[in-house]
Parts: sequence; C-alpha cells; structure tokens
Amino acid sequence: MQQHYIEVTGARKNNLKNISLKIPKQKITVFTGVSGAGKSSIVFDTIAAESQRQLNEMFGSFIRNRLPKYGQPNVDSINNLSTAVIIDQKAIRGNSRSTVGTITDIYSLFRLLYSRIGEPSAGYSNAYSFNDPEGMCPRCDGLGEVKKLDLDKLLDTSKSLNEGPINFPGFSVGGYWWEIYANSNLFDNDKKLANYTKEEWQGLLHEPDNVENITTHAKGHKRDYEGLVDRFNRLYINRDTSSLSEKKRKQIKQVLSSGSCPLCEGSRLSQAALESTINSHNIAQLAAMEVRELIEVVRKLQNTDDTIALPIISEITKSLQYLITVGLGYLTLDRPTPTLSGGESQRIKIVKRLGSSLSDMLYIFDEPTVGLHPRDVQGLIDLLQELRDKGNTVLVVEHDHDVIKIADHVVDVGPRAGKQGGEIVYQGSIDGLYQAESPTGRQLRQEKPIKSESRQPTGQMKISNATLHNLKNITVSIPKGVLTAVSGVAGAGKSTLMKVFLQEYPEAIIVDQSAVGRSSRSILATYSGLMDEIRKLFSKSNDVSKSLFSFNSDGSCPKCGGRGVIYTDLAFMESVESTCEACNGKRYSKKVLQHKFRGQSISDVLKMTASEAANFFEDAQTRNTLRAINAVGLGYLRLGQTTSSLSGGECQRLKLASELHKSGEVYVLDEPTTGLHRADLERLLSIINRLVDEGNSVIVIEHNLDIVKNADWVIDLGPEGGAAGGQILFEGTPAQLLDSQESITATFLRKSLASVPC
Repeated sequence: MQQHYIEVTGARKNNLKNISLKIPKQKITVFTGVSGAGKSSIVFDTIAAESQRQLNEMFGSFIRNRLPKYGQPNVDSINNLSTAVIIDQKAIRGNSRSTVGTITDIYSLFRLLYSRIGEPSAGYSNAYSFNDPEGMCPRCDGLGEVKKLDLDKLLDTSKSLNEGPINFPGFSVGGYWWEIYANSNLFDNDKKLANYTKEEWQGLLHEPDNVENITTHAKGHKRDYEGLVDRFNRLYINRDTSSLSEKKRKQIKQVLSSGSCPLCEGSRLSQAALESTINSHNIAQLAAMEVRELIEVVRKLQNTDDTIALPIISEITKSLQYLITVGLGYLTLDRPTPTLSGGESQRIKIVKRLGSSLSDMLYIFDEPTVGLHPRDVQGLIDLLQELRDKGNTVLVVEHDHDVIKIADHVVDVGPRAGKQGGEIVYQGSIDGLYQAESPTGRQLRQEKPIKSESRQPTGQMKISNATLHNLKNITVSIPKGVLTAVSGVAGAGKSTLMKVFLQEYPEAIIVDQSAVGRSSRSILATYSGLMDEIRKLFSKSNDVSKSLFSFNSDGSCPKCGGRGVIYTDLAFMESVESTCEACNGKRYSKKVLQHKFRGQSISDVLKMTASEAANFFEDAQTRNTLRAINAVGLGYLRLGQTTSSLSGGECQRLKLASELHKSGEVYVLDEPTTGLHRADLERLLSIINRLVDEGNSVIVIEHNLDIVKNADWVIDLGPEGGAAGGQILFEGTPAQLLDSQESITATFLRKSLASVPC
C-alpha cells in the first residue's frame, strides 16, 4: 500500500529541538524560516542524509567503500523515504574540458546529429568531440588555447647578458644555462638586449643564421648551442610537467601566456569536424551561439527527412528550452563550467534532471531562486511543478515569496535563529501561513512601499564607454554618498559593469559571494580574526606560549588531533563519528584547559555566543569585532562553531561584518540578500543605511525588489541577458522607475506593489 507521507520523528540535528513532522509525498513542500532557524538541518542534514545513507547500504562493501560517507543523523526514525536527488548551489566541478554543453549532454546530442546529417561527415559522433583524440585539435589537444613563452615576461631588455636579463632560475648570471649563451662567443655580453640587431635576436632566441652545430660550454662541459625559446619549449612546455615540483610549475607559469590556438582558432576541434556543416554551420559555431539564438537555428532543422535525426533535434530543442525557462538563455554551450556561479550551476543541474522518466523520487532544492530576476522565477516554478506532476516529491528550502505561494504544503521553522530556533512554528497550507504569527507569516501579509524620499548625492563616479563582455559602449554615473541598486535580468551585464567600475575605482571594498573557509578546523573565531586576539589574552594572563591555545597546534587533544570528534572506520559498514572521550569534544588537551582567563577556559570561551562574548571581553579590538558580528544579526553563533555549518546567508553577513565601521569608503555588495529571509533583510537594510549615513557610498547588485524599493538611485540594465543585454535601460530614483516602460524590473516592481496578500 502506498504511503502518503514521509514521517520524521525526534529530529535533533544541530539546533533542532526533537521535532517531528509529516511531509506529503508527490507534493511540493517549501521549508521557510529566518536564516539559521534549522531548515537545512531538517531537509539536508536529516532527510537527505538518511536517504543517501540507506541507499548506499544497498550496495556491496566493495562499492560502499568508494561512495561518499554519510553518518546516521540524530533522529529517532524517518519512514517512507524515497531516493533523494539533491540539487544544491555548489558550483559544478569541472576542468578546462568541461562546458555547459558537455555537462548537460546537449553537446553529445549535437555530436550525434552531426554524425548523422553533417556534410561532409567527419565520422562517428566521437569525431566531433574535443575530448576524444579523433575529434580534438591536434595542435592544442582539444583545449582551444596554447601556452607559449612570453618574452616580455622572460626578458628584461634593458640589461645585457652580464647583467642577467633572463628572469628564470638557472638562467641567471653564473647559472648553468646562462653560461651556454655567455660562452657562445655569439654576443657582446655587455650589450643591452634592447640594442640587439635582428640577427642577434635570431641567434639568442633560436639559432644563428647559416651556422650549424655551434658548441659552447657550461660548468666545464661541452654543450651544443640551442636558442633560448627552443630550449625553454623543450624543457618546460613541450613535455609533461607533472613530475616537476609545484614551485617549478609556478615559476614556469609566470613566464607563459595563453592564446587562442592558431589551428582551430579556439574551437578545440579537428579540421575534419570543423569542415562538417549543417545549414552552413559547423558544430563549433552552434556551440558558440547563445541558447536563445541557438534554439531558433535548431528549430529550422525540423524539416529534415532523416527519421533518425528528427528525435535528436526534438531532444535538443527540449533541453535548450529548459535552459531558457530557468533564465539561462544567455549562456553558450561552449561556456566552461568553472566560470558558472552557484545559482547558474544549480539551475543547470535542474535541467539535467528534467529529462529523467523516473518517478516517486525525492527532489531536494536549496534556494533555487538564487541569482534569478523575478521575471525568471515563474519559469523555475513551472519546472518544480513539472517534477511534482511526474509523481515526485519536491522539497524546497526557499525565502522567495512567489515560490512559497505555490507550495502544496509549508513547513515554517523558527521562531528565530540558532538556539532560539529549531522548532516547527507552522505546518500546513499556504492560506494558513498567511494567518500564522511567525516571522514568515507576518512578512507575507505586508508589502514594502517604495522609498518616498531619496538622499542627495555628494558627487559622481563616472564610467565611460564601457565595452567589456556584453556592455554596449555604455557611459554611466554612479552617485556618491547614497545607496545605488544595480538591477536587471540574469546576464544583463550588472556584474560586468561593476567589474569595470572596480578597475576604475580599485579602492572600493567588494563583498562578493565567494565562500568563507569550510574545513572542519575553520571556526567563527578563526575566520573573524578573534582567535588570535583571544590566544594573546590567554597567553598573557597565564604567562605561557600563545601556540598552546591553538587546537591546530601545541594545544590540541592528542587523541582527536584537535577535531573534537573521532572517526571510526567500520570496514564494510558506515564509518561512525563520535565525540572524543578524551576531551569531550573540547578539542584541547587537559593541560590547556587548566589555564583560565577571567575564570573561563579557552573551551568555555569558544562555547560563548557572539552576544555573550561581547559582554565578556573588555579590550576594544575584540569587542569591536564582536559588535560587528552582532550588528549583522549573527549574535546567536558560537565562537567555536565551524564555518562549514553556516548557511549561505550567514557566510555572506560574516564577510560584511569584517568591513563595517569604515567611513568615506565605497562598498560594492554582490547580491547580499542571498539566503536571507525577509525578516533578516530588514536588518541588512538597516546596516546598509547606517553605512550610507556614516558617509559611505554603497552599490548593490541585486534582484531583490525590496532592496530596489529602498535604494536612493537605481541603474537598470537589459533588456535581456547576454548579447541582448548590456544596455542602460534606466537611471533614476525607484519612484521614477515605476514609470519606465522599457525595464523588465519596472514591470515586476509595479506588480509587487499591486499584489494583495490572501
């Protein structure tokens, strides 16, 4: 008999307070609540972890030892689980050979299509693969670029041979390789390289004209002469450098430059593959098109008579449309995956899963609207509903109100963060959530108005004729002393514009989305810089070495090595993580814990929350750091909490905390509302407004309409992403933006103000 609910009983992971809940199957359940309330602890650390652990147990011991290890979550029981597919924001791992086309398998479909109807045919589908010897360019091995010696980096032409013009170890004055050139009798060793004749340059870099088999000597040994470029290529470029030391490889990299492969012109492919075309396009030309343009080209192929090619074309069209639906129509298939953002990576993972015909799966999403303009959220919603309608259960951790509103079931976690959270404050229908007295319920019942009065700028920061990437030769002035929001759909050019701005104004402080330390040894105190000050205080108070108070050094517990936990390998069974019995999870040796500062051990201090610690410490530097952490709403975090356990919103606010209390600065914030509940957004806005009121200029790249409404000035880019973007659609106040007919942001701004909660 089919079970209609996933039943969780007695969940106690992290801050969860022994909670129990029933989650309907084959429905969309959205988990809401303020940052740090415990949503991820339920969905990822409990439900997803247990599903993956049980799935792994079905394999034999040989396979299990090669699969990721998942410890048993702290829960009494979870019943009626399905196989979980986790679609998170982690960037897609890939090397220089991994592209959007390869990771989505769309490029594989194109290879199959070209092998079927390409003229002239290059052969089977692998003949169109830049990752296969048969299809890759022989000059660059399918990488699309070649590395070559950069003489401007290698040589200082203002020096003579006797003055050491070659900037590389072994080629310096007196070095083995230097002697080959200095003892060749081909050059005036006191002559500046800048004054060399064409013939002398030829002799130094390659070999002298009309002279063969020149013999020179170095360190008393006879050597055949070899030009500098030829020797360097042989020793360091045209060989496998993996056997060289990391130091040597870095030295080599410093004198190299990369350029497009001259044979394939960056396309990565063999000449045979490039000569094969469909409707005058080779496969590389299609891969270089933006998806929005590419889908139109593919649709024109549907009139082919080839019955085998038709289903391939249909599958390609469907996959391309999925990319457009999730707001990625501006991408190209040849875009390397390492260049994708976390939000882009997550949406590509969604596209990969939609082609599956499996049902009764458990799909788990971690804030899938990250990086999406409100216009593209509806496309994402359509895909979530499509997964549900195929008979799957969909769990979504999300703050976006449009996603919350389409939920079949809502679980609201709170009421607040950290120790004050970890409870189920509401579960039921969306209509019931509107009436709930929780932070989420209250926020759903109200819509922020547009700022009525804007600050006046104190000056201007001008960007002139910007053409980087898709920017269309734009000129724009960013006002000083105010809050400026840079808006527009994904790929419109917002980040590119700010990149140009930072080149012009390098003194600006950038607070972006790059991750904080995520190792098990990185804690709040170490990341924030507090740990060093705390260790100094303990050292001075006890007249002992500062290193004694580091759990990564002299003070670590000898049994667990300062981890606080012991990992036990049970051979073919799951390894077990248990609290270290020697230190009881405190990370330190007993000797260290005997030393006190103001009556507290180093372990006692690390158990304190940032709020508690602010009242405990008296020195100005430590208190200022703690006040900044409290100001961004992270006062509930313990000083010893690992940064790997922090949510995305907590990580970004922690970075912002390190930049507070400055005046007269320019701040650039890259989507600071990522991972923030609307209640947390109020706190963020108060911090930003305080920064501006203290004389700073703040520029925010943002999709969140609440930030746009509260800005003093808005710069909106578009109209679309990629090649169809890069234009300034609007400059002015939020109130003036309402009247714009060109801006997509304006359309959704008007819609948000017109919406009335149920």
